[in-house]
Amino acid sequence: MNTEQRLKELRIKLPTPPEPFGAYVEAVQTGNLLFLSGMLPTEGHAAKFVGRVGAELDVEAGREAAHLAALNVLAVARKYLGSLDKVKRVVRLGVSVATSGDVRDQPKVADAASELLQNVFGKDKSPCRLVYGVASLPLGTPVELEVIFEVAQ
Repeated sequence: MNTEQRLKELRIKLPTPPEPFGAYVEAVQTGNLLFLSGMLPTEGHAAKFVGRVGAELDVEAGREAAHLAALNVLAVARKYLGSLDKVKRVVRLGVSVATSGDVRDQPKVADAASELLQNVFGKDKSPCRLVYGVASLPLGTPVELEVIFEVAQ
């Protein structure tokens, strides 16, 4: 089964790809690698989730934010490539989680993005991953994802 069919089977409807919030492009391809700019949990041109995990938001809200940011990743990749079937592998997933104090649940938040990518592309295309706890992220969002895909030429 190809990726686009899997999206339909999973009943995943991708959002409208987010527009840049500054002077950058959302995707750059070099060779067979597609690099995406940091993806936030936004809808339209606004943050859907605002706050830090452990302060204004709990882990579950952080997971929902990571899931939405991952949907935005898929939407931008599809817009750029024309079809997610061109993705050969998810190479790297970087997840920044805005937290307060002693929060140590960043991996649980990041898992929501990882799980969505696994469900869509399959476990055999799972990326290596970095998870960071940070004090603040753009627009006050709790999560920002950076993704590198290997794509078919």
